[in-house]
Amino acid sequence: MNDTRNRFRGCLLGGAVGDALGAPVEFMRRTEIDAQYGPGGVNRYLPAYGGLGTVTDDTQMTLFTAEGLLLGWADGCAQGSACLVAATRAAYLRWLRTQEEDPVLPDSASVDGWLLQHPALHGQRGPGTTCLGVLRAVRDGKQDSPADNDRKGCGGLMRVAPAGLFFWRPEGAFSIRPAFMLARDLAAITHGHATGQLSAGAFAAMVAALADGMSLQGALAVAKHLLVQHEGHEETLLAIQRAESLAHAGVQPAQAIPDLGEGWLADEALAIALYCALTAESFEHGVAMAVHHDGDSDSTGAVTGHLLGAALGVDAIPGAWLESLELRAVITDMADRLATYWQAG
Repeated sequence: MNDTRNRFRGCLLGGAVGDALGAPVEFMRRTEIDAQYGPGGVNRYLPAYGGLGTVTDDTQMTLFTAEGLLLGWADGCAQGSACLVAATRAAYLRWLRTQEEDPVLPDSASVDGWLLQHPALHGQRGPGTTCLGVLRAVRDGKQDSPADNDRKGCGGLMRVAPAGLFFWRPEGAFSIRPAFMLARDLAAITHGHATGQLSAGAFAAMVAALADGMSLQGALAVAKHLLVQHEGHEETLLAIQRAESLAHAGVQPAQAIPDLGEGWLADEALAIALYCALTAESFEHGVAMAVHHDGDSDSTGAVTGHLLGAALGVDAIPGAWLESLELRAVITDMADRLATYWQAG
C-alpha cells in the first residue's frame, strides 16, 4: 500500500474507530465513565446500538459527504464550485432517508449513489437535531441552503474530513485552501454560525495537510493562517490557541479537556481533538483520551481519529479495533476512491 492510500484509509477508518469507541459513553459524565469502566476510561469497544464497534451518525454523514463529492466530480463539478456543495447536499438528503424510512434497499438501477444499498447505514444512530431539522426543511422546500440560523454545533464539523482529502494531488499540484473553503461551505448547509463553519474549514485544512505528509504542528499552522483571513474567526482561533497552550504546558487531560468544553459546539470539539492529537503517545492513546470526558464523546473521538489517522496512517490503528469495526469495508473503499478518483479524469 502506498503512503497516500495508507493516510487516506487511516483518516476515514480512524475517524470511525474514534466514533465507535465514544458511542457508548456519549452523554455520560467522566465520573460515571470512571465508576463503570475504571479510571482508564474506555479502551475497547463497548455495546452500542446493538453491537460492538458500531458507528454513529458522525460516520454515516462522513460517508455521505464523500459520496456527494465523488458524484459531484463525476458530474463535472469544478474544484470548489457550488456544484460540489449541491451534490453533497443531495447526498445528505439521501442520508435523511435512512433516518426516516424503513430500511428498504432500493433497486440499484434507480439509485443516485451507492451508500443506500448498505443496510448498516439505515438506522438512527443519534442524529443531530440541527442536521435533521435543516435537511427536512430543505427537502420540503421550506428552506434554502446555506442555513439561515445561528447554530454552531459540531454536526457541521464531524462530517467534513473527506473535504480535506478530496483536493489532494501529487507532485506540487495540491492546495489546501480549496479544502478549507469547501468544508466551510459544506458545514454551512446546516449550520449558519461562522464558528460552526470556520471550525469545519480549519479541520479539513489540517486533514489535507496531514494527508500530504505534513506534521501536525505544520498542519495546524497552515489551518490558522487560512482561518484568520475570514470574518468571525475569533472564537475558533481562541479555542485552537487554548488547546495548543494546554498541550504545550503539559496540563493533564482530566483538567485540560473540561477547560476546553464538552465538545457539543464545533470550536470545542475541534479544540479537544487538537489537544488529544498533540499530546497523544499513539493513535490508541489519543482516541481513548478523546472519548474520556463529559460530553460529546463520539464526535471528539471521531475528529481526533481523523487527525491521528491521517497523520500516522492506517497501520497505527490497533488491528483488534479495525477487525470488528462496523462498515470497515465500505469505509476502506471510500478512502480508496478519494485517493484515486481524479486519476480517471
